[in-house]
Amino acid sequence: MKTLFDEDVLSEREKKNLVILDLIRKIGPTTRTDISRIIGLNIVTVTNYVNSYVKSGMVIEKGLDVSTGGRRPALIELNAKWGYVLGVDIGPMNLIAIVSDLANNVISKVKKNRLKGFMDDVITGSLDIVKELVDSANIDKSLIKGIGMGISGVIDERSGTVRDTDPARGRTLGSYSTIKSAFEREFKMPTFVGNDATVAAFGEKRLSIGEDVKDMIYVYSDVGCGIIIKGEVYCGAGGSAGEVQLTMDNPESDKFNCWQRGPCYLRPWGVDLGLIEEAKKVLKTEASSKMYEKVKGKIDDITLDIIIESAKEGDSVAQHLIEDAGVNLGIRVAYLINLFNPEVVVIGGGVEKAGELLLNPVKKTVKKFAFEEPASIVKIVPSILGENAVSLGAASLVVREVFMKA
Repeated sequence: MKTLFDEDVLSEREKKNLVILDLIRKIGPTTRTDISRIIGLNIVTVTNYVNSYVKSGMVIEKGLDVSTGGRRPALIELNAKWGYVLGVDIGPMNLIAIVSDLANNVISKVKKNRLKGFMDDVITGSLDIVKELVDSANIDKSLIKGIGMGISGVIDERSGTVRDTDPARGRTLGSYSTIKSAFEREFKMPTFVGNDATVAAFGEKRLSIGEDVKDMIYVYSDVGCGIIIKGEVYCGAGGSAGEVQLTMDNPESDKFNCWQRGPCYLRPWGVDLGLIEEAKKVLKTEASSKMYEKVKGKIDDITLDIIIESAKEGDSVAQHLIEDAGVNLGIRVAYLINLFNPEVVVIGGGVEKAGELLLNPVKKTVKKFAFEEPASIVKIVPSILGENAVSLGAASLVVREVFMKA
């Protein structure tokens, strides 16, 4: 069963395709000579490869560069409209699907609440949403090259399952094979499936953090993390690496029932870091809070965005809630920093919208609990791709596949 993260042994041609085309994507317009100099391949080899891309239409020649002696060299750049890819994010709360070109520009996007029901129902229902996206996109559908998908849940490639980890939804199992086959049957194109946090990690590295970063962790709120080691996506023996929370389906779980000023280590709080539930409790006695005003006293209407918005407006109750959530998340991040010694930790999943209100307590907590050596190296930054991290990451991995097979 081929997955989005298979690290098959690549042929020499596939390796060179990836290196050359990705460089053209990043720095184009450029010249064959510059490509040869940057990647260290001789000019004849580079010229042969580039000429084949030009012949296929994936790369186009665009004018002439300034001459340094002799004939002016031709400028080349990626023909981003040569093909399109779909990126799908079946997240814990929302479903986001995008169409992007080969330069990862978003052409069309749809966002809806995650469908209700068991995992298989969610998978089946997502087909209609993606069909709606494709039908509404103003592109030649025959140019769509593939579908990448990031799914919230524990993936087990060996048994062919995806398990929902949210107890409120029943922790149901879905079929990994069904996802692939359903999308491939419907859209008649290859479909690749991976964990959402892992896909997001690849997207952040490729599109925002930069290729020079080799060791990186993408923290998807507190529901999982994506791991990049030595420049490669790491997904573990069965595809489920990065599930940092502990399962709480046992009688001992009550021992971890803690909140303000009580670090909870690996207890799961959910994609909102438990902020909504804690805000509801606090607002029963804090009617003066801006949060209470924004929901007009209807405490059950509180959302993560309302909490963050109130905190940014100076509401001390909301600020304290976010600070406490940052401390709890910071302990988890400190553990990951000690374990993996990354160069960069990206905070995503939606909580990064709180900005420094969340990042400052995370950083302070890391300084307290992580060892000095790894803590002095790491940079803790918010997600640049935001809510598009998973869908763009999935699309990016399909673009990688297209480049490799060029």
